[in-house]
Amino acid sequence: MKRIQKIRIRFRITKSIIPNLLTLGNLFSGFSSIIYIAKGEFEIAAILIVIAGVFDMLDGVVARIIGATSEIGVQLDSLCDAVSFGVAPSFLLYSVYFNQIGELGVVIASLPALAGVYRLARFNVTATVEDKFYFKGLPIPGAALYVMSFVIFHYLDPKFPANLKEIGIYIVALSAPLMMISTIKFDNLPRPSWYAIQTHPWNFAISMIGLIAIVSTKGKLLFSFMLLYAVLSLIRAMVPSSKKRL
Repeated sequence: MKRIQKIRIRFRITKSIIPNLLTLGNLFSGFSSIIYIAKGEFEIAAILIVIAGVFDMLDGVVARIIGATSEIGVQLDSLCDAVSFGVAPSFLLYSVYFNQIGELGVVIASLPALAGVYRLARFNVTATVEDKFYFKGLPIPGAALYVMSFVIFHYLDPKFPANLKEIGIYIVALSAPLMMISTIKFDNLPRPSWYAIQTHPWNFAISMIGLIAIVSTKGKLLFSFMLLYAVLSLIRAMVPSSKKRL
């Protein structure tokens, strides 16, 4: 008689599973967003991208609180971000406009995803030496909000001037990847702490005012805020200064 060997599968549950599940929530939201874009339900897709951003913020916060940061968590976060904030916004651009211009449209719509993946890879190899108060290049979640907010609140708005829609969507589709792969310093969102208020009071105040304005207008000021964020970062990079910045 043949002996039947019992194979025991053991699952090792560690505290890192909590932030990792939040990270996978980011990926699920991004995947769901792509599904709704394919259905033409763009507003739901946009909400799911925002939800993915919430998961992306929470996984890092929770990992630091419970002391569960890990290398696999960093890599998992980047893979999920590539889908939620790279592929989903690019597919949104393609679905609302760039599918009308053939192969060239595929290329242009893919640029935010391509640049976003490069931006993530660059961040992963420089994260230990980058200034924690700044990001080198626009972070991919910020680029996703920049693209998504223009499409939802301006391009798809019937009240938005028709002659500006086509120009605007080209500018957004091309400027987002350029800002991501640039070496321009973009301010990190200050954490709600007394230390952040003391060291970067203006950044904290502007962030809080922007957040309140965006929430009170149900997101309509999101693109304006993201545009202001980008313009101020560009101005700071272009204006030379011999003084040490705090």
